[in-house]
Formats: sequence, C-alpha cells, structure tokens
Amino acid sequence: MNITNIIGIILIVLGVVGLIYGGITYTSSKNVVDLGSVQLKVDQKKEIPLSPFFGAGAVAVGVILMLVGRRRNAGGSVL
Repeated sequence: MNITNIIGIILIVLGVVGLIYGGITYTSSKNVVDLGSVQLKVDQKKEIPLSPFFGAGAVAVGVILMLVGRRRNAGGSVL
C-alpha cells in the first residue's frame, strides 16, 4: 500500500464519521460564583456543526485518491 491509498482510506473514514455524527460536541466548565469555600460551576455543552458537504467531499476525494493510487500501482497512466 502506498501513501496515496493510506490518505484515501483516512479521508473516507473521516468523511463517513462526519456524515454520521454531523458535528463535534464538547463540554466547557465555567466558574459562576466563587465566595471563599463556596464555588458554583456550570457545565455548558457546545457543538461545532459540520456540513454534510464536507463529509461527502472527504469521501469523494478519498475514493479518487484510492483510484489514482491503484492506477499508479498497475502501471497505467494517472488520468
């Protein structure tokens, strides 16, 4: 396997994961009240949405890289 195929597989996997989950969710903690020994913290869930076009594009580019890598291994012309 050459580097083109490896990058293609990684893009396909990341694209599929992006299509399934649709975004990245994380939690941030914030101190609201700090009075000596009394502390009040609030956890906020935040999400970074990912467009389905990015996931589909990553899958498409990954497939193209896999095809190009396969043609180079077969000894044919690139395109």
